[in-house]
Amino acid sequence: MNEASMSLRLHRWNLVLLLSSALYWGFTGSSAEAQGMKASQNPNPASQPPGIPQPGSEPPAPKDESQKNGQGHDGAFVIAPLPIFSPALGTGIVPVLSYIFPTGTSAKATSASVVGAVGLVTDNGTRALALGGEIYLGQGAYRFTTIYCRGNLNYDLFGLGSGDSEARLPLEQTGQVVSAEFLRRAWWKILLGPRFLWGTSLITVRSGNVGTEQAPPDLGLRTTLTAIGLRLNRDTRPNRFYPTSGSSLDFTADFFTQGLGSKYSFQSYKFAFNKYFGLTPNQVLASGSFACVTGGEPPFYGNCIYATNSQLRGYTAGRYLNRYMFGTQVEYRLTLPKRFGLVAFGGLGEVIPGGNQPFRTKNFLPSGGGGVRFQLSKKYHVNLRADFAQGIDSHTWSLGVGEAF
Repeated sequence: MNEASMSLRLHRWNLVLLLSSALYWGFTGSSAEAQGMKASQNPNPASQPPGIPQPGSEPPAPKDESQKNGQGHDGAFVIAPLPIFSPALGTGIVPVLSYIFPTGTSAKATSASVVGAVGLVTDNGTRALALGGEIYLGQGAYRFTTIYCRGNLNYDLFGLGSGDSEARLPLEQTGQVVSAEFLRRAWWKILLGPRFLWGTSLITVRSGNVGTEQAPPDLGLRTTLTAIGLRLNRDTRPNRFYPTSGSSLDFTADFFTQGLGSKYSFQSYKFAFNKYFGLTPNQVLASGSFACVTGGEPPFYGNCIYATNSQLRGYTAGRYLNRYMFGTQVEYRLTLPKRFGLVAFGGLGEVIPGGNQPFRTKNFLPSGGGGVRFQLSKKYHVNLRADFAQGIDSHTWSLGVGEAF
């Protein structure tokens, strides 16, 4: 799917959850995305730094803090019909509609609220829709996020491991996902609070197309997964849609248990830390690191899935998945006149089956590439992103709304 900005970031019923994860990350300023083998989507426009008035315009009133941050009291729509050209999901479109708006008299871009919708339609029969919102209250002291995603996705299962094998099983997965979380500011600018995830899905082999990969154990059965968890988030970026300084730290822990009605009992832990350096007024260097750990007995789509949420572009989402995943990347961002921008990026990661097998060079998954940005919203500096990335054994074209991280 494309990215359509949305990072619905998480325990996926494969790409159904990918869509929701895309939506979520788009809301958090990371991007929204839907990827396929040769066309993932992670668009983002680059724009003029917030707080710099247009030529001939009135300077912002010193007493208006929201205008000092390049915002008025009005919101801004972001609309992007993103194309997708993917051998995995087919050819189609990912329409994105979101509305960004301040909440409070001195709301900053860091705590601007977002509501939106993302769709996915391709010629291989894939259909999906995600609705969601992220609302800040109390001058950023409270954050409420909710996402609903429903659809069917047609994709190939390569199985657990390194993805070296060409064996694949063509599957159709239908289902729906609901997630919600409520965070409250605790100390040291940290937001902390509970989260909930519920989803149901049905996996079947696509008719007339039988692969050689071993079928998952719950094939043909409707499966329910339910989890409670917690999230810890610390964000010091002046603008989460196009950060030029500061950092963001995010940690989630989700516990799926049969006591809540979940078919599988397992645990999922995710960690991400991003740091931003403003080199000049129109140049930024961004660095990001991430890790994922899964415990218990998850279904195949409950494992760590490489190349989702822009965690190293250049790989088909779902080609590499297992219990442990980590990686790091850097990206150089240059803002150009007329709303355009350029980026160059590179990184290194790994997916491993066990905690006692990390840092094996033969399993490293490097990637690198570049892209173009176009600014969709001047008020919040929300970019449309178009990237090309090369991995060790594949490459991707991606479109999305918002920066990759």
